[in-house]
Amino acid sequence: MSDARDGQSFKPQFTKAKPVVEPGEFTFAASHFDHGHIYGQIEGLIQAGGVLKYIYDPTPNRIADFIKSHPEAKVVTRFEDILDDSSLHMVTAAAIPCDRGPIGIRVMESGKDYFTDKSPFTTLEQLAEAREVVKSTGRKYMVYYCERLGSEATWHAGEIIREGAIGRVLQVLNLAPHNLAASRRPEWFFDKEKYGGILTDIGSHQFEQFLHFTGASNMEILAARVDNLDNPEYSGLEDFGEALLKSPDGASCYCRVDWFNPKGSKTWGDGRTFVIGTKGSIEIRKNHDLARDTGGNLIFLVDEQGEQEIHCAGQVGHPYFPRLVLDVLNRTENAMTQEHAFKAAEISMKAQAIADAQR
Repeated sequence: MSDARDGQSFKPQFTKAKPVVEPGEFTFAASHFDHGHIYGQIEGLIQAGGVLKYIYDPTPNRIADFIKSHPEAKVVTRFEDILDDSSLHMVTAAAIPCDRGPIGIRVMESGKDYFTDKSPFTTLEQLAEAREVVKSTGRKYMVYYCERLGSEATWHAGEIIREGAIGRVLQVLNLAPHNLAASRRPEWFFDKEKYGGILTDIGSHQFEQFLHFTGASNMEILAARVDNLDNPEYSGLEDFGEALLKSPDGASCYCRVDWFNPKGSKTWGDGRTFVIGTKGSIEIRKNHDLARDTGGNLIFLVDEQGEQEIHCAGQVGHPYFPRLVLDVLNRTENAMTQEHAFKAAEISMKAQAIADAQR
């Protein structure tokens, strides 16, 4: 059973959706279950009508329970068995962050699209190689930035902003505390070479939202900081990060990411987003509504018509996944453009580099 305080293994609940393809029209494989986000990636693709054909993980006992609930999928003992099957449309994975780029290269060179958990890379060199392989193969390298794509409230807020309810965006403020749960974390979690740093890792969520909410294609990094403030026993851990950015039209974007979610919190992280526009403002309570039992997926909107509390859980669904499936089949970019997916990762790693240079 999923633990609401354990972000590493948390399994999201997806609203039942109508498939956009017929059975067998879109087939995929799932591999490398190093992070719990893989379960959301798989469920989203299945809800959209995808058929899970193969499962692979280097640590077989890690997928024992998952296999029981997906008897339709074949467990393979070699990743090459997946790469060799030309009938597959996509491979989705949530490997150790430093391995995500190299795995994606192999997937694309085998003629399949790739859908990875964030962060999609840990170095700018990996990003540069992925750009080249996307160009040479024509395949997709898609990224599950789940703070927006897996959140009904955050997705719906983006639609409200796109429709102009709050006017031109002036500032986006993201606060993202996470539950450390150090005793349940794998060794790679504390190795910066493997996870890339806190801004590269969980910060990539925030930079993706900055781009989306402002409609910008790039961001100027004004300041960035990372540190280990209260976990000296884990020398490779960065438990705090922050960054200040500016969009080309002047919008301010600030994020704070950390591993200091209080022990008394009911959730793995009380993530909040505040968006100020020329005609209104939005607060998104993503996972939790502090000291109330209304749950997460809430939007508080103040616009020129008044004040609203919008409950999104079970109402919005997860439109990204059906769009992604159709993008794969039709070679379109309606779910997310390739450049957007890459740019969010690029900004996160550049911000990390700036912060690293100042430590």
